[in-house]
Amino acid sequence: MSPSPSPDASGARPTRRGGRWERYRVVHPFSARDQAGLWGAIVGVVALALLLGWALDMKGGVVIVAAIPFVIGWYENRRTAFQFDAAGARFGTTLLPWSDVTQFVVAEPPGGRETLIGARLRTGATPPTGADLSPPHPAMPAPVHVAVPRAKFDLAKMIRKARSYAPPHVRIVVADPSGERAAH
Repeated sequence: MSPSPSPDASGARPTRRGGRWERYRVVHPFSARDQAGLWGAIVGVVALALLLGWALDMKGGVVIVAAIPFVIGWYENRRTAFQFDAAGARFGTTLLPWSDVTQFVVAEPPGGRETLIGARLRTGATPPTGADLSPPHPAMPAPVHVAVPRAKFDLAKMIRKARSYAPPHVRIVVADPSGERAAH
């Protein structure tokens, strides 16, 4: 009798390590616009706390403590360029479920400062309706992709995380002008 597969063998469940949910994430470069948005949200939360404290005779600290996770989540989502976790693979704001992804494709256009990370989809799968996708790039053979700063991308770390976390059917390939090869 063969052993039954573990319930998380499909990659459908999150993995916890050291109290944190396991994921791989690459962020956009820091920008003054993002910083202004973060500080604007913080000032707005504090102003709301003061207003509620004055109008409803309520403790403003409760509002601040309750709102901080939402502000942090908003800021993280805004800066995330590429991520894979329990839900699937996210390219900017587009989330692809694991069942639709067959390969991650990594390409570094010559002379550029960016690395392209893409996904090939299973036959019949399409990106979600209304997905905000990058236009095609000659160096990227995958239909869904995002550009990330080369300085923030670590292929070895992506491979390690994918081996321990992504579903086993997902492969990583490196595309360059001479062709494609499996990433090791």
